[in-house]
Amino acid sequence: MNSHEPFMQRALELARRGEGLTRPNPPVGAVLVRNGKIIAEGFHKTAGSAHAEVNCLKKISGDLKHTMLYVTLEPCSTCGKTPPCTDLILQRKIPRVVIGAKDPNPVHAGRGITILRRAGIEVSTGICRTAAEELVAPFAKRILTGLPFVTLKLGVTLDGQIADSSGKSKWITGAPARRRVQELRRRVDAILVGAGTVRADNPSLLPRPAKGRKPWRIIAGGAIPADSAVLTDEAAERTIVTRAPPEDILRDLGGRGIMHVLCEGGGELSGALIRAGLVDELLIFMAPAILGGAGIPMFGKRGWMLDDMPQLVFNDVERLGEDILIKAAMSKV
Repeated sequence: MNSHEPFMQRALELARRGEGLTRPNPPVGAVLVRNGKIIAEGFHKTAGSAHAEVNCLKKISGDLKHTMLYVTLEPCSTCGKTPPCTDLILQRKIPRVVIGAKDPNPVHAGRGITILRRAGIEVSTGICRTAAEELVAPFAKRILTGLPFVTLKLGVTLDGQIADSSGKSKWITGAPARRRVQELRRRVDAILVGAGTVRADNPSLLPRPAKGRKPWRIIAGGAIPADSAVLTDEAAERTIVTRAPPEDILRDLGGRGIMHVLCEGGGELSGALIRAGLVDELLIFMAPAILGGAGIPMFGKRGWMLDDMPQLVFNDVERLGEDILIKAAMSKV
């Protein structure tokens, strides 16, 4: 392991505390190191508040000439709601900065690094790059395309069913899988489901416990009962019911600053998102159970021919109690 990696991994761990809280800004973490020991740390907590570098450096005073600052994302170099972090780094005379990922915004990419290097600061980049870029992938997707990053989550049986013939789906997967879904809900900015899911299950779609998260809830499709939880609970003002096509829905959400959408089905909506090329990541929670017969398939009843079926890349498989979690992405080929 590279000597820088443990410190960057800690910065990434801190940054993840801000997931679901920073929109439209990316989650960022920072640690300050002297003589191989962390002496201060911080992360970006909410949009409009102090950035990770500020929250880290305000915890330490005095001479910083023998320190290294680790930041998961290239320090900002422009003035927005807060001053540029490059200015603070120069003011505090930090001699070395270690960066995980460059800013994906083409307007700013590399600018902060250039400013620091021209001032004589030693800058290293690409430490834990894959993890750092994955962390800001939703931010990058919205900045570059105007669309949020879409994670499609489905709880399925071994034969690919998400509900029985009556529409019942509680519970296909076990408690560990359901706890993981709550973690997912805390990481995202909006939760998207089809109207059929609301009519069948009347879900709240809120993370429990919320831990300060306030995701939007988007219901795609026809009318839902007026007494549905999403229309009557404490978060009703953050619920949108729409018949718009999937891309129009996502374009609208991107315009609202939403970076990461978690789609929890149902099958018809999942299939529509796949067909439209709008899915970035699939999380399939698979139970060791079989429904068979006339159950509801995970991607709806409209399928593909063998020659044009969508191709996936499996990235990871994880055991969750009796279930397994398959992490996949759409193939680029």
